[in-house]
Amino acid sequence: QVQLVESGGGLVQPGGSLRLSCAASRNIFRFNVMGWYRQAPGKERELVAAITSGGSVNYGDSVKGRFTISTDNAENTVDLQMNSLEPDDTAVYYCNARSAITAATYWGKGTLVTVSS
Repeated sequence: QVQLVESGGGLVQPGGSLRLSCAASRNIFRFNVMGWYRQAPGKERELVAAITSGGSVNYGDSVKGRFTISTDNAENTVDLQMNSLEPDDTAVYYCNARSAITAATYWGKGTLVTVSS
């Protein structure tokens, strides 16, 4: 069973930065897509950023130019660098991965990001 464990969430002031990391229990070459989603209170879960095994990236409109997704093949992680954070970025952030073999989708348990002064 694949496990995804997020870390790096916390409280940050508006304009600040955070870096989230998601550690996979298996080699990330097993996945054809990895990404980050978020869910704010009372809202649906939405895509933040995704990266394919070929290196193509896709960002949600609200985070373009502020967030950067990357993978570390040696550490089996997918990371999300978040800059210029805004109160509307407050949410639980979830790591996601899709198997290249079975197409099964896996989710982490989430990490809370709170942007507030």
